Amino acid sequence: MNELLPIKIKPNPKTIQNLVFGVILVALFLLVCKLFAPFFTILLWSIFLFVIINPLHKRITKNIDFSKRKGKFVKSIFAGIFSIGTAVLVLIPILFVLSQVTHQIMELVNAARRTFHENPTILQQVLERFSEFISEISADQVKISAGEIQQRMLSLLNSGIDNILNFSKSIALNISSFLLSLVFMVFCLFFFYLDGAYLSSLVLNNFPIKEEYLATLVKKFMDIIKNLFLGYIMVAIVQAVLAYIIFVIFRIQGAMVFACLTFICVFIPMFGGAIVWLPIGVSIILSGEPVRGVLFLIISGVFISLLDNIFRPLFLQDRIQLHPLIIFFAIMGGVSAYGFNGIILGPMAVILFLTVLDLFLTEHHIEHKNPIAESASWQAPDVKPTVTDGESND
Repeated sequence: MNELLPIKIKPNPKTIQNLVFGVILVALFLLVCKLFAPFFTILLWSIFLFVIINPLHKRITKNIDFSKRKGKFVKSIFAGIFSIGTAVLVLIPILFVLSQVTHQIMELVNAARRTFHENPTILQQVLERFSEFISEISADQVKISAGEIQQRMLSLLNSGIDNILNFSKSIALNISSFLLSLVFMVFCLFFFYLDGAYLSSLVLNNFPIKEEYLATLVKKFMDIIKNLFLGYIMVAIVQAVLAYIIFVIFRIQGAMVFACLTFICVFIPMFGGAIVWLPIGVSIILSGEPVRGVLFLIISGVFISLLDNIFRPLFLQDRIQLHPLIIFFAIMGGVSAYGFNGIILGPMAVILFLTVLDLFLTEHHIEHKNPIAESASWQAPDVKPTVTDGESND
């Protein structure tokens, strides 16, 4: 009986070589990511601003011959003007809003604290009613006295003032870091305006995927940034500015604070800016000025919330074909995971994921029809890998 001899599998040198090379490549990629990680925020917002303003830059410089020495010099001058101008365009409104918000929050907190001390009887009655209401809706399971509520509110106000002071100190201490980041942003923008096409081709030409798929992803990336800005951020800015003007006209204390809250709330589906202006209008009516309050509610409803239904479809024009609820959770989840950068990263991650998924299904010839989506009033569009001339290098 013949003995079974063990089968010796000879390793393929090419397989081992590819494996080792792959490990080295991944290790070097992680090293590069670690090197660029401290500048991620700067690069992200530099790319965002560049994509938004570059069409204007290209329109102004389209008739300049950059092949000549004079043209190259003019190109550098325009790159410098646009990079500094972009930074200034962003810096001035941010500094103005931060200074106003900090000052007005201090005023609101101090006014609330004065109200507690100057009107203890009225506040006591209101707090007692609130305490009774809490007791009733909880079937006497939650009992808290009006004095405890007042004490906690005073404690919150005092801690609020301390937090504002600490926030102001942290801003003052980090001003040098902020200015340094701004210098780096100007530096990045300068080279984006100067050599944007070359830098993008340098990165994109090394992606190991089909050219038509790469073109689709690049086009989708550009659309996401432009339409996120126009359809969401720009609409929110317009609504916040209109809210600030209305609040100032109606002499609402803390107009800038409530305008900033409006900017945040307009991203919430269904309710939007009404979360801010509706309680303000109701409080004006309850304070004994029904005509002023009703007028405030009408003007706010028309010029803040109604304009959302006009501007957003006008700017988007169905170019970000994603349900508003998904966009909302993408933005909220992005902010929770990445901080302020999540305003861009959240929706971008969701939309690019769906695009890559659709390209994968197309590559493997997998049909995906959803009968629920077909019968609903809103349908998710099909993403087809299309190539447009010059899109990959923009």
